[in-house]
Amino acid sequence: MTEKTKPTRFSSLNVDGVKYRTLLTKSFKSRKKYEEKDPNKILAVIPGTIVEILTKKGKKVNEGEVLLILEAMKMRNAVVAPHDGTVAKILVKESDIVTKGKLIIEMG
Repeated sequence: MTEKTKPTRFSSLNVDGVKYRTLLTKSFKSRKKYEEKDPNKILAVIPGTIVEILTKKGKKVNEGEVLLILEAMKMRNAVVAPHDGTVAKILVKESDIVTKGKLIIEMG
């Protein structure tokens, strides 16, 4: 008795400009696609509460300047400007509870 097998379905995978034929799992195909981080969007790196906002919309800030204080597990964390620029939007207010990955400030 011979057992029928399904034909193997290869997929193309492009890595650094080189195309490979390979087998991809269902979970790999349905994964969240990689997106480059926008340096003008400041996200909460941990869940917590906005305790104090130290900047205003339209203010010019320098790299490393403290923009707001985020409290998590009774620890106060300073959220700083990643580069020189202008604060375009502040998307939170004091006492807001934020989740990890929430957009809190946009810079221009």
